[in-house]
Amino acid sequence: MKHFFIALLLLITTHSLKAQATGPDEDQLGAWYMYFANLDFDDSQFGIQGDYQFRFWEPVGDLEQILLRTGLTYTPKNAKIKFTLGYASITSGVPGESNDRSHENRIYQEALFSQKIGARFLLTHRIRYEQRWVDDQDFRTRYRYNLFLNVPFNGTDLGDNIFYLALYNEIFINGETDIGDNREVQLFDRNRTYLGLGYGITDNLRTQIGWMNQTTANWQKGQLQLSLHHNMRL
Repeated sequence: MKHFFIALLLLITTHSLKAQATGPDEDQLGAWYMYFANLDFDDSQFGIQGDYQFRFWEPVGDLEQILLRTGLTYTPKNAKIKFTLGYASITSGVPGESNDRSHENRIYQEALFSQKIGARFLLTHRIRYEQRWVDDQDFRTRYRYNLFLNVPFNGTDLGDNIFYLALYNEIFINGETDIGDNREVQLFDRNRTYLGLGYGITDNLRTQIGWMNQTTANWQKGQLQLSLHHNMRL
């Protein structure tokens, strides 16, 4: 299994280097580097959630986005659902040599709940509602639904020294189509489909590498994703 993990990394890296040589075209493979953190407090129903992402049109360089997101979580007693209220700051670039940047402030609310099917199929549902203030656009909202599936290979749960298959599909729907100055966007915003391989470094720390295909109303692009997932308790 470790050899398979290394082979997948080499395959995606090789593809990425080929994409880098052809320039920052939307059809070429980009890369997202991400850190996800969940902090729960002992004897409390509250916690903190955050993810911090650096996204590039190429494997490195040619900024696509810097996304910094943090939220306060609440888990009702005797419930298998977690609610989050949070804020995100997003700086976006454009592909190519341009240094143009735009900024977005975002508030979001989400519900996250999990279920297990059989011994190995670990499902997580995430429903998110966003309020968005984007430079040079009217106020916007967006609805998102993500279905995650993790399948451990050498165990029944995600933990120390566990390899697992990771998949997800997320759909984005715009709440409004009019963004100001006689400009419009489609109701469908984008869809993301991901396939990757994960490994449990410890019981509370996991890493994943995989490939994500993102389809928007105007273009489609493949992305390398390298992520670190950290669960903490104080």
